[in-house]
Amino acid sequence: MKYDVIIIGGGLSGLTAASLLAKRGLTVAVIEKSYNPGGSCGIFRRGDVTFDQGAAMLYGFGERGFNAHRFVFNCLEEPIDIIRHDLLYCVNFKGKRIRFWADVDQFADELSKIFPSEKENIHRFYHDMATMYRHVMVESPSYNTADETDGRTALKSMLKHPVSYIRFLGCLNKSAKSLLQKYFSDPEIFKFFDKLTSTYCYATVEEAPAVLAAVMFVDNHVGGSYYPAGSTLFVPGKLEKVIEEHGGDMFLQKEAVSILFQDGKPAGVKLDDGQELFAPDIIYSGTVWNLYGKLIDHQYSTKQRREWAKKQVPTYPSIVLYAVVDRNVIPEDTAPIEMLVGNPDKLDESEVTAYILSIDDRTLCKENEHTVVAIGPTFENWDTSDKEEYLKKKQKEQSRLISVLEKRFPCFEKAVRYAEVATPRTIERYTLKNSGAVAGPKQMLGQHMFRRLHTRTEWDNLFCCGESTVMGTGTPTVTTSGLSAANALLKKLGKEPYVYQKDMENFVRIVEKPFTPGMLYHGYDDEARSVMCKAMRCRLCENPTCTREKDIRGIMRRVAVGNFIGAKKCWQQNPADGDSLEKYETTCILAIENKSAVEIRNVINYLNEVNV
Repeated sequence: MKYDVIIIGGGLSGLTAASLLAKRGLTVAVIEKSYNPGGSCGIFRRGDVTFDQGAAMLYGFGERGFNAHRFVFNCLEEPIDIIRHDLLYCVNFKGKRIRFWADVDQFADELSKIFPSEKENIHRFYHDMATMYRHVMVESPSYNTADETDGRTALKSMLKHPVSYIRFLGCLNKSAKSLLQKYFSDPEIFKFFDKLTSTYCYATVEEAPAVLAAVMFVDNHVGGSYYPAGSTLFVPGKLEKVIEEHGGDMFLQKEAVSILFQDGKPAGVKLDDGQELFAPDIIYSGTVWNLYGKLIDHQYSTKQRREWAKKQVPTYPSIVLYAVVDRNVIPEDTAPIEMLVGNPDKLDESEVTAYILSIDDRTLCKENEHTVVAIGPTFENWDTSDKEEYLKKKQKEQSRLISVLEKRFPCFEKAVRYAEVATPRTIERYTLKNSGAVAGPKQMLGQHMFRRLHTRTEWDNLFCCGESTVMGTGTPTVTTSGLSAANALLKKLGKEPYVYQKDMENFVRIVEKPFTPGMLYHGYDDEARSVMCKAMRCRLCENPTCTREKDIRGIMRRVAVGNFIGAKKCWQQNPADGDSLEKYETTCILAIENKSAVEIRNVINYLNEVNV
């Protein structure tokens, strides 16, 4: 099969690149190992509860700041409903809760209460960082990665604020600690900022480049913290919608096993089922280790390049607890995102970030419940083939994480109604992130910025995006990397790239909170809304009881986000008769649990009748 471009990897960066290219008229194919697109950003269900798989602290949807997500959805002209959190998050540090207010001055006042001797320096630091951030990142928005920034555009911006640019570039190869030392002397405040950099970019203040820290310390305050109304299902789902509405194909549950070469250049991709896809251009959205260690045959790469990739230091492996708890165990003043710092002196397993997003989004669970997703480092050795030993380690880690949460939320353990753990092996199995390193290579001095994988490779038709590339960790940054890859290809083809325009129409709608089930699908007509609500009840089972011969869960997932064209295409590729649909309903997991089954026939009838 031939396409204009193949995208390897259906995480946020790959989906961003694919959707933007499809919008420009290119025929795209997206290859994704999982049965759901989105990579770390997406959902799974346990009973009637919706869990975010991983990436749920989303930035870049605001009206101000480095708002890459907003820019992409505006370029795609795709509406999306978003919840804005009142607080960015709370950091629980040495027995005190530090609330991260959106207003930088208000936050500086908050931080000064913890470090009163540094009050003047705190305000001076954040004032200087905010000024530099505004001059460099906000006043002349560029949604390309540093390696793809046009020199003339950069020079024009530099001439507007030369002092800020000189300071910014001066931070490029210095550590965050060296930047902080210009302002602070209290050893304790360095420990605090150490925890911030380890959260933002999985590196200490000694490892993290000052240029990244300077931006991240301010960016989140300016832009704000967000969550997709109805769950993170909607971000990848909306990107997939644009892809399929413009003729693109999604190859889900298909793994790329090798990049095919012709005449010394990439020409296609071989899938794990033996299928071969071909395209004149390829975009890779995955880890640097898998690219040079698996997909590219050694005859086409140099030993030096392979060794460089192999030596990239990964971020620490992560473990994730998914839990449902009694609602009353979570205090009313809890922030949707709480960072728990167990040991201020070093990174250890007591450092956990808890996402309690049901505080702002009540579609995720029942009224008397909260969902808790807690992620942190694990230093266990998970390289074991002994199943019993593996399960014991999982149970041990589950108990440990619950005990960490117990310190912040008394009686948490007794309030747990359901819990399970995803280990580094789980993370790698579903996302191909090597050894569970959720943020790819560590964004540290020596392998930061231009010393990482670039958008352009040794071949003029192979482009890269994702966490291994220049921008590195975080949803706005991987989204930007996908945008840069799309623009690089569009420029090569002589097509119009996506650039910031002052008066772009806005398609991001900020909704009230708490967001409730009755608020879902505002703006759709009654019939469409009814069908979408029916589809939203699907459990998206990994091992469907309804049928494995038809992609019913894929159809329901698409309908749930309004992707009727993609759902209809999925149905028409492998339809079933009425008797089969009735059987699917009787074997739906909900019916097996003596609940009302997903109304599969009604959804399919709507797709057959609707003019899309």
